[in-house]
Order: sequence, then structure tokens, then C-alpha cells
Amino acid sequence: MTAFAGVFGGSDPAAALRRRGFDPAWSEGEAAFAGSIERAPDGGWIACGDVVVDNADELRSMLGLPGASPLTLLAELVRAHGPDAGRHALGMYAAAVWLPAERRLWLLRDGAGARTLYWTGDESRGWSFASSPRPLRRGTGVSGDLDLVALRDYLTCAFVPGERTMWRGISELRPGTALPLPDVRPHEFWEPTERIDDADAPLEVHAARLRELIDEAVRVRLPASGPVGVYLSGGVDSSLVTALAARMAPGPVHTFSLHFGGGYANELEWSSRVARHCGTRHHVLDFPASIIQKHLSESLAVLDDPIGDPLTTPNLLIGRAAAAVTGTILNGEGGDPSFGGPKNTPMLLHALYGGADDLTTAYLRSFGKCWDDLPSLLTDDVQATLRDEPPAGWWFAPRLVDGGMRHFLNRLLDVNVRFKGADHILTKVANLTAANGLVGRSPLADRRVIEASFAIPPEHKLAGTVEKAVLKAAVADLLPAEVVHRPKSGMLVPVQAWFQNELRPYARAMLLDRNARTRPYFDPRTVKEWLDTPKVPRRGVKIWLLLTMEVWLRANE
Repeated sequence: MTAFAGVFGGSDPAAALRRRGFDPAWSEGEAAFAGSIERAPDGGWIACGDVVVDNADELRSMLGLPGASPLTLLAELVRAHGPDAGRHALGMYAAAVWLPAERRLWLLRDGAGARTLYWTGDESRGWSFASSPRPLRRGTGVSGDLDLVALRDYLTCAFVPGERTMWRGISELRPGTALPLPDVRPHEFWEPTERIDDADAPLEVHAARLRELIDEAVRVRLPASGPVGVYLSGGVDSSLVTALAARMAPGPVHTFSLHFGGGYANELEWSSRVARHCGTRHHVLDFPASIIQKHLSESLAVLDDPIGDPLTTPNLLIGRAAAAVTGTILNGEGGDPSFGGPKNTPMLLHALYGGADDLTTAYLRSFGKCWDDLPSLLTDDVQATLRDEPPAGWWFAPRLVDGGMRHFLNRLLDVNVRFKGADHILTKVANLTAANGLVGRSPLADRRVIEASFAIPPEHKLAGTVEKAVLKAAVADLLPAEVVHRPKSGMLVPVQAWFQNELRPYARAMLLDRNARTRPYFDPRTVKEWLDTPKVPRRGVKIWLLLTMEVWLRANE
């Protein structure tokens, strides 16, 4: 990722930008930018950002700008189409475009949320934006206090959903959104839309159409020359990306798999089988608990918000190995959110059989994290503050209940794409790959692939008990049948065992410390009880959330 920042309004934007730790690359009156900037030859715009455009050739032809850079293409689209510019640009981007004639600054983020953009401010003190929230905590009037709503939502979901961030007063621009300053009225230029095409067509017809899109999504993400890497778990999503990369890549394909030591279950049998089938140069990395502990702080320090995913540190380390042989790494992220992976099962059972919970509560419980524990886990002061705040699930509820989609499965997938996809999966990919100097690409999170999912009848995504049926049918010729049709197990991170054994002393030292950064928020009696009884089912996942929060806070001091 390319770091950038800027200030609009206030008495001295350039000085304000310096207070945030940036030297202005451009400053003129009301605005100042830091990072790589580009200008229109006629002075019609100035832009900065991190922009990769997958349909660049098409846009160059449309705009009559042969050879134009991705940032220039996006800026020209803003000049021509205003808030709808992002409808035309496919790819991953976060950018700021200043239009001097209109005295307007546009902030834009791609539809899937593969790049991030944060902002803060108001009319009196001006607005600041950056590709990371860290500089926005300095000299912007932001208190630096934790946002307790974000904390509660993190404990429920393992990530912070929606526009809030863990720092009060700093907002994240939502995917598929353009924000004009000084108007501050967000314009949503793209979102998944239910549009069922050929409802009566058989599975094979939809699979063939989907395959064409997936082929193109992989092709445009390959480097023009040299080697490319793929994170390969052995599941169908990463395996299909590996198989297509092996067919299309101009250079060698390196695949990377991981495990956590000989005593723990793994998926190496499957990833190795796929690597042999595709003829890749396969690398297997071993990350025991001691390595995870050693690098945990380092991995969390590069995350914008805490993500309670035990794969965070392995992802950083496997990226380090990949960076030794390539500058581009592909992954299979996006298949589950768009096509109906196993995480939807609890909600589908709720819809079928009902229960005591309302829809939103059932959804919050389906994450399997700390929702039911919040009354005992959060301190009395935190709970008192939260009584006057929006309820948990406030971001999800409208889309779950209706969201403009008739089919319940599509509503679940919509929420998965908009929140888990953008706020967890893709931001984790972006931060951890960039930390190693890699460009991380997620073909199955391509906007065209997402749109295709919502045009396919739900019964072809979840066909009886077969999850992602249309996706599996689309790639059945690429892989051995046993790989395509095996049940998904997910990456088997042994956190439950770790907190009974290798990581138990470390977790106790961090979380029970008198100066623990989470002590004002987590009731120490509950924390101690959890650490004393790590064998309770799902206790390891919950302790991991607490430990991640503690280490992330220390890393961000």
C-alpha cells in the first residue's frame, strides 16, 4: 500500500499536516497533501492516493488518455462524473481528489474495500484524512480515547464493523463511497444488488458465466512478468486461484502453506496435493506457538484496528517468506463471503426453525465470540457508557431484515461482503502484505465476481447441503474432485491448546498485569476466571480476542 494523508480547511493545512508527521508534497490555500501526488495538465484537479485499476485500458480508451496512470484515470473520472466516478473504476483504491474550480475535495474508496481511508474533523478545525488512522490521532483535536462501541463490537465480531474505528472521533470511509468535503454527505456509488438473471437456467449455465469472470479476475491480478505467489490452504478457494495462476502466469508460481507443529491438526495433505497437481514451487512453513508469541506485537502493530483472527501473525510471517521470491501474492479470500460458506449455517437454521432470539441477536451469537459474555466481561463503567450508545448489531440489522434483497441467503452474503469482507478480510490482507512490501490481490473479491454472485439464484450457491455449489461447478475441471468437494475445515489454529500449554504464561502475564491497557475495560475477575479454566469450549478463541486487544493497545501507544 502507498501511504498518503491530507488536510482540507483550517487556518494552515500545511502546518497541520506537518503536525501529523508528514511533509506536504503539495499545498495551496485550503488544502495540503502528502504522498505521491498527480496534477491535471490544465490545473483542473490535484490527487493523491493508493490506486490500482483493473480496467485501466478500458478507461484510457473511454477518457481518451492513452498511457494515463491509475490515479490520473480516477481523478479524471471524478472530474467527469463526480460522486459516481467509482462506478466506472474497477480495482482497489483509496484516493483524494481536489477540484479547485469547485473548491471541493472528494474522498473515494473502492467497492469491495480492498484499500482503506480514514478521516476526522469539522467545519471549524478543518478535515484530515489518511490511509491509516495513526496520523489522525496527532494534532487533529481527536481525544485519543478508545471508542467503547467499537470495543464492544470487536469483542462480538473479532473486528470493528462499520464506519467507527477503535479511536473515538476517527471514521473509516465505507466501501463503495465517495465523501465530498466540506459537504460531508457520503454518496454510495456501489453496493451488492440482488438481480437474479435466468432464474430457471441450470447450475451449469451460471457456472460457465462465473468461470469467465473468475478467469479474468485472476488474469488482471497477475504481474506482467516474473514470479507470482499464492497463499494455498488446500481449500477450494485458494486452490482454484492456484490452478488458474499456474495456467496463466508469465513466470513461476510459488505456493505457500503453513502449519503449527507436529502435534496439531493441519491441512498440508490437501495443499501439497494441489501444489503437485498444479506444478507449483511449494513452500511449507512451521509456526509453533513460540514464534507466534515472538511476532504477535509486530503483526498487530501494522493493523489499523485490532483483528482477533489467530491467523494474523502467521499471515505476516508467510508474507515475509513470499516477499523473498515475488512482489505479488494472490489469495482465495472472498469465496465464502460471496458464495455462501459454512459461517452462514447458524443463521440459515435460525431462519428455518426460529428460536427465542430476534434476527440481529442470532446473528451476533453466530460469530461465536464474546456476545453472551459482555455483561460479565466489560467493567461497570464501560457498560454504563454503552447504555446511551447505539445497540450492538446497529450496522447489520437493516441489511439483515431487508436491505433491498428478497432472498435471506443473499442478505447474509451482503452483510458478509460489506462488513466481514471489507472490515476484516481485505483490510487484514492489505496491511499485512504491505508490511512486507508485497501487493496482495484477492481475485474472488473482484467487484464483477461479487456482482455475479447476487445474479445467481440462491439455490445454486447453497444447493441442499452443498456450500458454494456454483463456484465449485465453475472450477471442477481445474482440480481433483476430492479437493473441490471436500468439506471446508478452515485453518486449524490451535488457540484452545495454546492457552492450556505454550501461551498460558504469556497470556496471564499480559492480561493480569496491574498496568494492563485493557484493565479499565475488562473486569479482571472474569479475565482471571477465563485464564484459570482454558479448557472450557471456545474459551481459547475468547482469550485470543482479549490478548489481541491488549497487545494491539500496547503496540499503538
